[in-house]
Amino acid sequence: MAGSEQKEKIIRYYRGTEGEETAIKLVDMAEQVQRSQKFRLSGFLDPYGQEIAETIAANYPGLRLDLSGGYGGAERQRALLVDRDFGGSPSFELAYVRVSWNGQFEHIGHRDVLGALMSLGIERDRLGDIIMGTAQAGIVTDSRMADYLLENLSQVGHSGVTCQLSDLSLIPAKEEKYKELRATVASLRVDSIAAAGYGVSRSKAASDIAADKLKLNWQPVKGAAQNVKEGDVLSLRGRGRLEVAEVRGQTKKGRIGVLLKRYY
Repeated sequence: MAGSEQKEKIIRYYRGTEGEETAIKLVDMAEQVQRSQKFRLSGFLDPYGQEIAETIAANYPGLRLDLSGGYGGAERQRALLVDRDFGGSPSFELAYVRVSWNGQFEHIGHRDVLGALMSLGIERDRLGDIIMGTAQAGIVTDSRMADYLLENLSQVGHSGVTCQLSDLSLIPAKEEKYKELRATVASLRVDSIAAAGYGVSRSKAASDIAADKLKLNWQPVKGAAQNVKEGDVLSLRGRGRLEVAEVRGQTKKGRIGVLLKRYY
């Protein structure tokens, strides 16, 4: 598929959705990488934005996608699109700023910290996860923003705060939460697996597929009858990821046993 046609197809898929602006930016990045044969780094993406990045990378076979939010299990991550023939090792350009305050006088929450950062005029895509602790918070950010935070973030809510640069390696990995689901299905059709994993009817799963809300391995699902296999990952907009962890064979009644992992 020609580049312009490929670009238009992807943008058309996301047009009118909350992901349209992100898709346009990421497709432009992919096109730039193709032309330069080097790499491009995105701002911080939420999980939906990361799914869009996965979809775009899957449509540009000459590119590699890496994601990082500075520590294991980070929710907000930057996307690094790299030409597969590029020999360098580009950086994600991340920094970690620790913010502390006197916890005896005021309770400060995630929303308070984010609000203080927004009031400084910092764009959301320059900020990764905000990790709350006792009388302190850790902020993962673009490395070019770190000095600005150190100089300008002096108050959160009504409390004075102090900031210092810390090391990303000190952030404990976040355990990814998932629930194991054992089910038997009539077939390995994608609508059947989605219905079992997301706890909806097959007709609802089919309507989600028709509305382009469900993806299989970050690609649009071709139809409700498309089959899945062990290791495949489904993602339903607003409902998280579902992994087909194991296909266990047929029961006596001819149904197929599956082990699914539903991530939250």
